[in-house]
Amino acid sequence: MAEFLLSAAAFVVLMVAVGLVRVARGPGRAERMMAAQLLGTGAISALLLFGAASGDRAMFDVALTLALLSAFASIAFVKFALRQDQKVADDDATEGAR
Repeated sequence: MAEFLLSAAAFVVLMVAVGLVRVARGPGRAERMMAAQLLGTGAISALLLFGAASGDRAMFDVALTLALLSAFASIAFVKFALRQDQKVADDDATEGAR
């Protein structure tokens, strides 16, 4: 069973790498954030599979910590993107008033 879990984890890591190549070429910020989320999700699933295969309980803790960091990174990205969009809108409104 451990061999199957390890091969499944290797497959997940390979698919994340293929997905990152495609998503990282995206033109905007949202595509890059999706690439970061894909990396985080793949890493979480690979850690959980490795932890189940080896019986190491610490990998579950690391996966949970990574999941929390990924959620906070998404929130920080959205706040940053909203601020940037608001700044651009304010600059456009200022130029239009001139």
